[in-house]
Amino acid sequence: MNKRFLVSITLLFILSLVLSACNAQPATGIDYAQIPAGKAYADGKEIYFVHTETSDPQIAEKLTNMMKSPVLTVPSLANVPQEALAQVYVFENGIAGKGPLGFQADVFNHPPSSEGYTPLRQIVLVKWAENAKARELKSEEDIKQAEANGELTLSPTNVVVNMPFVVWGGGKR
Repeated sequence: MNKRFLVSITLLFILSLVLSACNAQPATGIDYAQIPAGKAYADGKEIYFVHTETSDPQIAEKLTNMMKSPVLTVPSLANVPQEALAQVYVFENGIAGKGPLGFQADVFNHPPSSEGYTPLRQIVLVKWAENAKARELKSEEDIKQAEANGELTLSPTNVVVNMPFVVWGGGKR
């Protein structure tokens, strides 16, 4: 064989080793689960969260189908005292989007590292008034101001969903 051919083969072998080393994952001995995250807003910033359990079987089915990942029904979540809950605002109408009802993304209050953070969320339905000009809202403050202006109504439900954040302004898991 000629020398040039041997050098080429050797270089290809070394290159394949280098490339495979670049793609190698660290051997941690830990298996990671994959859970699809939803996108929403908190304090005007984009966040990502997961749905793990809910107190309502119909909501569990809707979220399971939406996220293509099982959301468990845990009826006892409905018994969590109100003072131990935060809110998630879910839009019933307005701007089309990827929210669970087909409208804009949810809005959360009390993100991690704020007073009042908890992953347990009471669903509050948000409905724009007919004569209001729907727009994307990204914070509880925006929602409360629009409510005060008569642009929308808020309807708290008895449904509780466990919705831990995975990425938020200033942090991630």
